[in-house]
Amino acid sequence: MGPRRCLAARRSRAWGTFAVLNDPSRSGRAPVPVPGAVRLALEFVVLSGGAAGFHLAGHTIPAIIMALLIVISYAFSLDRLAWLLRQ
Repeated sequence: MGPRRCLAARRSRAWGTFAVLNDPSRSGRAPVPVPGAVRLALEFVVLSGGAAGFHLAGHTIPAIIMALLIVISYAFSLDRLAWLLRQ
């Protein structure tokens, strides 16, 4: 497995493993419970990493579109962001 696939596999494993207990946007289970701020940072790193990957590959327009979609997604989930930060 190449280094890029390995990194993607690690990110997806972290996404599914580190969670906030009773997160209403997930099953509520947390294989490895973490504070909400840690989960939010993990989500940001994974999602922005995708946008950065597009940019580094020379695909600037898809990178900008992905970054905008991330911002829009967070803007429509402010209640979840507040919940995460309270945990």
